[in-house]
Amino acid sequence: MRQTILLLCCFLFLSNILQAQISGAVKGYVTDTINRSNLTNASVSLLRAQDSILLKFTRAKENGYFELNNIKSGKFILLVSYPKYADFVDQFSVDSTKLIKDYGKINLADKGRLLSEIIIKGNRAAMKIKGDTLEFDPKAFKIEPNAKVEDLIKQFPGIQIDKDGKITAQGETVTKVLVDGEEFFGDDPTLVTKNLRADMVDKVQLYDKKSDQAAFTGIDDGQKTKTLNVKLKEDKKNGHFGKVELGGGTDNFYKGQAMFNKFWDKKKLAAYGILGNTGQVGLGWGDKDKYGQNSYQVSDDGGINFSNNGNDEFESWDGQFNGEGIPVAQTGGIHFDNKWNNDKESINVNYKIGDIKLSGNRNDINQQNLSSSSIYNTSDKSFEKNMTKNKIDLAYEIKIDTTLTLKLNVDGLFKNSNSSDTEMRKGTDEQGNQLNNLKQTNTNDVDDQTFNINTLLTKRLKKTGRTLSLNLNQSSTNSKSDGYLNSRAEFFTPSVISPDSTKVVDQNKVNNITNTAFKSNLIYTEPLSKSLTLILNYGFNISNGKSDRKSFNQSTDGNYNVLDSVFSNNYQLDQTINQIGAIFNYKKNKTVFSFGSKFSGVNFKQYNVYTDEYFTRKFVNYMPQINYQYNFKQREVLGLSYNGNTDQPTLEQIQPIRNNQNQLNTILGNPDLDPSFRNNFRGSYYSYKVLSNQYFSVNAMYNFTLNPIISNVVTNDRGESISQFVNLKDKATTGYFLNTNFGKTIKAIDMNAGIGLSANKNVNYNYINTKLNQTKNSSYSFNLNLSKYKEKKYNFNASFGPTYNVANASINENSDSDGWGFNGNFWSSIELPFKLEISTDGNYQYNGKTQVIQESFERFIWNASITKKFFKTDNLKVSITGRDLLNQNIGFNRSAFNGNINQSTYTTIQRYFMFSVSWDFSKMGGGEIKQN
Repeated sequence: MRQTILLLCCFLFLSNILQAQISGAVKGYVTDTINRSNLTNASVSLLRAQDSILLKFTRAKENGYFELNNIKSGKFILLVSYPKYADFVDQFSVDSTKLIKDYGKINLADKGRLLSEIIIKGNRAAMKIKGDTLEFDPKAFKIEPNAKVEDLIKQFPGIQIDKDGKITAQGETVTKVLVDGEEFFGDDPTLVTKNLRADMVDKVQLYDKKSDQAAFTGIDDGQKTKTLNVKLKEDKKNGHFGKVELGGGTDNFYKGQAMFNKFWDKKKLAAYGILGNTGQVGLGWGDKDKYGQNSYQVSDDGGINFSNNGNDEFESWDGQFNGEGIPVAQTGGIHFDNKWNNDKESINVNYKIGDIKLSGNRNDINQQNLSSSSIYNTSDKSFEKNMTKNKIDLAYEIKIDTTLTLKLNVDGLFKNSNSSDTEMRKGTDEQGNQLNNLKQTNTNDVDDQTFNINTLLTKRLKKTGRTLSLNLNQSSTNSKSDGYLNSRAEFFTPSVISPDSTKVVDQNKVNNITNTAFKSNLIYTEPLSKSLTLILNYGFNISNGKSDRKSFNQSTDGNYNVLDSVFSNNYQLDQTINQIGAIFNYKKNKTVFSFGSKFSGVNFKQYNVYTDEYFTRKFVNYMPQINYQYNFKQREVLGLSYNGNTDQPTLEQIQPIRNNQNQLNTILGNPDLDPSFRNNFRGSYYSYKVLSNQYFSVNAMYNFTLNPIISNVVTNDRGESISQFVNLKDKATTGYFLNTNFGKTIKAIDMNAGIGLSANKNVNYNYINTKLNQTKNSSYSFNLNLSKYKEKKYNFNASFGPTYNVANASINENSDSDGWGFNGNFWSSIELPFKLEISTDGNYQYNGKTQVIQESFERFIWNASITKKFFKTDNLKVSITGRDLLNQNIGFNRSAFNGNINQSTYTTIQRYFMFSVSWDFSKMGGGEIKQN
């Protein structure tokens, strides 16, 4: 017994010795670099080196001393942080040979006094998550001399920029770029990203920008815009900078741009001018959403807008260049903003003028699936378009006192556009027999005027959290158009060469459309407790519109003065809307949760002047919403939301405006249509680990619509269709979207690597010759991203991966258009001696053949340039550039909708060579451009 007890004691003693041998500690003192003072309460974190998981945490004592004990053997990372000081990061090990890591004094450097010769060990946090905002730190990325903001954000995880400057973040398009939270030329993001210098940037924020009233009250009004906010360094807000570039090339290609910026005190003045026919300049006006035309669409809150894009309009054009055709553009603008009176007042003014001409050709192939057969349509089209725009907007804000703020926004648009196109269309059956033939010419001239004034008054009441806000909006639009339609449609009996019937249209179309609207929204917030707030709102809207559309036939004397009453109409619309809503908002610790609903009662009356007929309708829109957000920690957040909306039928679906623009398709109205209800679920998750530069994001959306409004199409054997909209009672249309990105730095090869997965699917229905057809459209893609940068040596970035597309219609077993594809992009630059730089970029696209499309499509667009830099600051550059070196840039698009499979090819900019000279000049913060 004694021997047993003795052995047990020896075992316990040896165990304690062994345990002591593998239990280590880390200690030290945290002090200031300059004056050696102790940094009390500095945070000290111990992380596992393998995955950066936090193991232990403490704070420095009054004398700056810290100690972490009971550390098992392994590899660790020590992170020491203190506000306004640079972080200290170091990796160490604990094993049997070294149980205690004594750092002695750890001297942290004041960020404001960092000198170029000071070297800080460790990584800098590239990204932070603050609520619903992602914040990127430019200091964690490589910035070359004279690099632009575009070059900086290309390196941000989860963000891509295509060759035209379009920005995509987590799978969504960024439509607005702000500077210090302010509009900078308003609506063209490329004017910021392609012209502001990257070394001026202090931080870049990515978020969904809410309306001013929603941001103030916390009630979600559904008005969100994916936004990047570029915040400038304080010492870069005084001085001037700019750029001048000129270039000429083969085949009469040319480009030129100039931009000047002057920042002083709290003022910003900027002006720019762009001209060229290369398609490389920023042409995005971004007015499509704001001034877009939706053809009598009833919105979620009951609003109905007249438009200049009714069915009698010949192909509306918003002035954007999307790669189709050859553009010639001239644009310019001026911007000014200022704050004064101790920042109580501010003003932001933008004016832009521009002209764009576009010409090109287009070829379309279409398979129209019927229940027992298919009709094959081919179309050849040539077009010329021209648009001139003048746009001005002004924003003024005054803080009347500490609780009362007034914001005023005014904008106006004056636009003239003219277009002409010629089209030849042919339809055949499965045996190749001709069914129809269409020859059509359109010309049109449109003058548009739009004016908006918006006022927002916000008041914070005595009780914390109690607020009152009033939003008033007055708008007016006027559109006048004058055009000619000349169309000849021939119809054939199978196996007969000559047409057996012909329809001819030769008309002058004159439209005059006006609309005035007043909208108001009053919101009151009442705190029910420290964490719960009630938000109430009431809105009143009134709108008056007139739409006078006339079609004139040609008289015997050759003039177009014979009114065609069948294809002419004069509508007047008066409507009133009352909206109420209640939202509960809960916010405590890491949780934000809100729920509630809005209701709107709509009452409108439509009057047809020509027929002396009235059409009235009353309905209620129901809009529930739920939002949930949980912040696990500073760089990890989860968000979930649900929104429900009643979708009322459009007036064109109920009582369509008769048109003969497309003689192969006649639309009938259905006054018995019921509203549908759309359910939308969204979810997102973001996380980021600083030390390994590891990020992970997931964005997902799922929607389904009950009682959807679908088309009912009856097509005869010669390709003539009659369509009408109906409700689908027993099925729901559905759709989902999923995008996920993962990436990190691979230390072994010093390269950033990431993968992206994306999937989306839509299931829609329509009736084809009385049979219900289900159309499925899906796409799945995988992307691998690689990037590496060696200072003053090279820069490389590549993204590539396969895609799989699904497009089929249940009505016809021969309608499947499933197929594989592949997409790849790369850009790279190499620095050579004598300040020479070679850069190149490329885009590869492959679309495989399908059951419907029997030919595959492949193109590789390769660009390259060689640049010589001059002067110490490298701000003068001479370049020789080759665009589309392999001459493969052919416009291409495939799509499927309502049982129809479509493929389009079109002319676009192809190979050219250009010689250009660019000069960047700057004097910011009291000095010239400095080499990084």
